Amino acid sequence: MTSGGRRNRNNRPIEGSGRSDRRAFSLVALPAEGYAGPLPDFPLPGPNERELELWMWLWRTPQACAWSLPSESWRLLTIALYVRTFFKCEGTGSAAMVAQLHRFADQIGMTTAGLAEMGWKVAGDQLNTTDDVTPPTASRGRRVTSRDRIRLVEPLKPTAGRGGPDTDVRKVADSEDRYADT
Repeated sequence: MTSGGRRNRNNRPIEGSGRSDRRAFSLVALPAEGYAGPLPDFPLPGPNERELELWMWLWRTPQACAWSLPSESWRLLTIALYVRTFFKCEGTGSAAMVAQLHRFADQIGMTTAGLAEMGWKVAGDQLNTTDDVTPPTASRGRRVTSRDRIRLVEPLKPTAGRGGPDTDVRKVADSEDRYADT
């Protein structure tokens, strides 16, 4: 007997992993400041004031940069259905309506899982970056891999008292691990 339906989030590539690097996989970065272009008309009949307010808010998010592309024009109806469902859930939304809202949010990239599913990410703010960190470089003309990136931390320095000042700490740790089970 099977254990249920296959979820769309299983076995997704992870940006920055060695396997994704070999496949040249990367997420499309959406600008953190959001979309500043023209807003499309609300495609569903009879929108109320709150729905139009939500529509305008959604079209200023980073995801709207992707929705505005001609290849994503088919997604407008799903975005409008998300807005209408969001409005209905603000009042007295049942559990089923909230679940449907979450499904719509995934479909239009408004959740972390939805962003990953579509291959999008929101570009990081400049406040989170530091100038003193230098990117890793590969030796001998190789590509930078995840193994190169992990080398940003300096190796441990030998310490006095545990094997003497000239003892390599990694060798001491390896020998202790080898005899830990005895």
